[in-house]
Amino acid sequence: MDQTARYVDLALGEAQLIADGRHILCAYHMAPKAGTGYLEAAAHFAAESSTGTNVEVSTTDDFTKGVDALVYHADEASEEIRIAYPLDLFDRNITDGRMMLVSFLTLTIGNNQGMGDIAYAKMFDFYMPRRAIELFDGPSHGIADMWRTLGRPVVDGGYIAGTIVKPKLGLRPEPFANAAYDFWLGGDFIKNDEPQGNQVFAPMRTTIPLVYDAMKRAMDETGEAKLFSANITADDPHEMVARGEFILQAFGPDADKVAFLVDGFVGGPTAVTTARRAFPQQFLHYHRAGHGMVTSPSSKRGYTAYVLAKMSRLQGASGMHVGTMGFGKMEGERDDRAVSYICERDEYQGPVYFQNWYGMKPTVPIISGGMNALRLPGLFDNLGHANFINTAGGGAYGHIDGPSAGARSLRQAYECWQAGADPIEWATTHRDFARAFVSFPADADRLYPGWRDRLEG
Repeated sequence: MDQTARYVDLALGEAQLIADGRHILCAYHMAPKAGTGYLEAAAHFAAESSTGTNVEVSTTDDFTKGVDALVYHADEASEEIRIAYPLDLFDRNITDGRMMLVSFLTLTIGNNQGMGDIAYAKMFDFYMPRRAIELFDGPSHGIADMWRTLGRPVVDGGYIAGTIVKPKLGLRPEPFANAAYDFWLGGDFIKNDEPQGNQVFAPMRTTIPLVYDAMKRAMDETGEAKLFSANITADDPHEMVARGEFILQAFGPDADKVAFLVDGFVGGPTAVTTARRAFPQQFLHYHRAGHGMVTSPSSKRGYTAYVLAKMSRLQGASGMHVGTMGFGKMEGERDDRAVSYICERDEYQGPVYFQNWYGMKPTVPIISGGMNALRLPGLFDNLGHANFINTAGGGAYGHIDGPSAGARSLRQAYECWQAGADPIEWATTHRDFARAFVSFPADADRLYPGWRDRLEG
């Protein structure tokens, strides 16, 4: 059934829609299956996303038609459609009237992804009006709180050197805590890797107190505060709260140094919001394990990493994994810095929409995946700053002199970039950074040709 007369209005102006502030706007790359016209498919897509179905129904009234989602832009050549969704379409909490990401996802990438006349569709940007932003939780904590805990300035406090204890699975409680202690002697921040939780060989009730003891010993030895991000992800919100409460109790007077890691993609919005609301005083660490199944450039369905990052800020993520922009082992390109910028800036021009966050706290980028000290200077240059958390697992534990030296090499890479120094020249007076060249020779050969003559000669 052709529904273009009802669900397409190409006379709607985007600027006016934004000025009116009564719609959420979404941009997709969409292609119909053979035999379906482009506008016809776009109309069906909007209908399925809102008030329609594939046949006329007798229960539709004039009010219902007033909350139709409308295609206001369609370009078959570039396979782009843009849809305006009235705010009234979206579900609200009965407890406090606030908006929920589950409803946003249900409408905007729900059944429309699986319709028989749609070959593929992928959201690559969306716009939230001010009223919608006011109705999402947003972050309660951010990197400024971490800088304060670390004794740094709360503006431009700089690079936070972190790691993931390696191997990601297989360590029992004592070896895990010892590995954490060794890194903390040189670094700032340790996170559980996303599979780590309450395995039978490393039960949380045994592991967490040992980790806290390791943190205390490292703080005593270095005179510096340390940070730990504990994974509380679970199917059951009650289990998540139980894990969080136990961890806070175990860390006692140093509970302010604990972040809670939630796998926001596989756990979903319910897991993120459970942590955000149950523990508003803790840094909420949004991990995106599994996201590549829909966000990868090779996927033509779902949504992009940019969209995922934007959603994470709405939900209240204090920090969000944003990839490595092609500098680490994960899929990505230099221009992926946009994923960081939409998280951390007060306003940003995205692929389609200019988004103002209207005072919502920022979400700090977390850079993770194959990073080491040699790769960091280029990443800093590409991003234009170093106000982020970096978790270098192999980059610390793969350092030839161990994780403490690996952590110091990360800090020395940051200091090198701050000083605007030549990395090879810097290495001649900074041993841990120099030893990173020996630890990761393939990266050294690729990034710094001639290093052997200058450092080994």
